[in-house]
Order: sequence, then structure tokens, then C-alpha cells
Amino acid sequence: MELRVDGTALKLYHDGDYQRSLPLKLLDRVILQGDVRFSARVLTAITECGASVVMLSKRNSRRVAMVLGGVRADARLRLAQYALVDDQVYVLTHAKQLVSAKIRAQSRLLSDALARRPDLRKPLRDAIAALRARHEMLGRVAGLPAVLGIEGAASAAYFQAYLRLYPDALGFKGRNRRPPRDPVNAVLSLTYTLLHYEAVSVCHAAGLDPYVGYLHAPAYGRESLACDLIEPLRPVADAWVHGLFRERELRADHFRKDKGACLLDKAGRARFYPVYESFAHTQRRRLRRLARLVVRGIRATKTWEWEDAGVEDALS
Repeated sequence: MELRVDGTALKLYHDGDYQRSLPLKLLDRVILQGDVRFSARVLTAITECGASVVMLSKRNSRRVAMVLGGVRADARLRLAQYALVDDQVYVLTHAKQLVSAKIRAQSRLLSDALARRPDLRKPLRDAIAALRARHEMLGRVAGLPAVLGIEGAASAAYFQAYLRLYPDALGFKGRNRRPPRDPVNAVLSLTYTLLHYEAVSVCHAAGLDPYVGYLHAPAYGRESLACDLIEPLRPVADAWVHGLFRERELRADHFRKDKGACLLDKAGRARFYPVYESFAHTQRRRLRRLARLVVRGIRATKTWEWEDAGVEDALS
């Protein structure tokens, strides 16, 4: 594949043959995976229109590059964002809100699955009860380590039930990555990666530093705030991925093994990306709402003042 710019349009070529064109002004995000040829002129034309470009390796999920468009640079907002890292009240409330929203979303996924899978009644009900108990504990804890412990325990209970939703033939026995070793993990990892860079782009567009988070503490090379924003969306992504396999949009024969890694093949990618775009449209809107919530909180006070339903409202 090759990308070229002609006036105000982005043109796509395959083996030198013209395929189609897209108006630059309508682009929001460009995702490139594998060997795609383009010039610096193409990148600048895309980013000048406010769109971002995400480039993924065909085989290695850790090799990701991003070129941003539409970046805002309000130094005062970022200085206030940095100052709140040491505000324990702010950090704790921020973390509790995100973990609460995540556990609620996990419970909804398993409750929906229970209606379709009466054969899994016991493991699903046990997991839902465990999630409810962890959620009740969340309101009583007084430190970030305890919040992280609750999130970890809830996720462990949730995934033990979630993996039961898939047929044994897919080989999904739990989360593995770098590389993913089965079709479900391959799609989960790809979806999480794409959502993560949606969040990075949203942070920049809102004037926030994606590297400075609160639930995820700042760490070298990690966009911690982007990690924060997608945390309550992970169960939403899990439900969507399960739907792809349940409806046989993706099947085992859409994957291939390469040096121990399980990868979508060409036919699989052709099926995945169009449906991902439909899914991502709603998630981008949710991420923008969450980012605006962060900005309002930072600008209003030096302590976190989300309403109890703030995150839930942003995700609705």
C-alpha cells in the first residue's frame, strides 16, 4: 500500500494501482499497520488538518509510533496537572472513580452474558458477587495501594468468568501478551493498543500531558493519564471483542502463528478494522468527555471534585 496527497485529498494505491481517495478535512485518525509507503508531505498534510497518525508494526505490538495533529498547548493547565500528582485527596478520589466505573462495567458485561449463557450460571454469578463485594469495599479504603488491590482482585475474578464465555477451540485460558498466543488475546491486545492511542490523542487535544496520570502513577515511557482514561473502557472493549467471536465476525482461520505469536492475517485485518472504526466512534466521544472532566476538575480547584456520577455520565 502507498499513500499520496493530491490537493485536498488523501489517495490510496495498491501495487501502484489507484484504489480510492478520501477528503483530508474529513479525517479524524489514520491507522497504518505493516508496510505502508508515504512521504513526509503526507504526514504534514494529515496533521495540518487536525488528524493523528498511528503506525503499528505488523508483528510486534510494542512497536508503535504516533504523529499528532490538533495539539493544544496550555502550559498553565499542564502545570496545574503536574502539581496534583502529590495531592493525595485528588489522586485517591480520581482513582476510586475510575475503578468504580470499571467494576460496574465488568458487572454489566457478566450480567448480560448470564442472560445468554444459563450453562455458565454458577461461575458468572460467583464473579458478579465478587465484583459487588469489591465495589462495596472501594468506598471504605483510604489509600491508593488499597484501591489498586481492589482493582486487581476484581479483575482477577472478572477474567476467570470472562474466559469461560469463549469456546475451548480458541485456546483462551487467560490474558497473555507480548506476544499474544491465541486469537482472543491477539484481538484484545490490538483493541487495547488502539484505544490507548485514541486516549493519547484525546489528552493532547484537551491540552493535557498524557504521561502524567493518577490511578497509574507517572512512569518512564508510559502515558499514564491515557491509561487512566481507558481503564473504565476495558470491559466495554472486552464485550465488543467477545461479540466479534460470538457472531463469527472473526474466526480461528482469520489468524496465523508467527514465531509463537498469534496474529490477524490479511483477511482478518480486513474484517477487523472496519468494525473497529464503528466501535471506536463511540469510544472517542467517551474519551473526550472524560478528558473534559479532567480539565474541569483541574481548572476548578486543586482537589478533585467530580460528582459521584461524573465518570458514569461521561461513559453513557
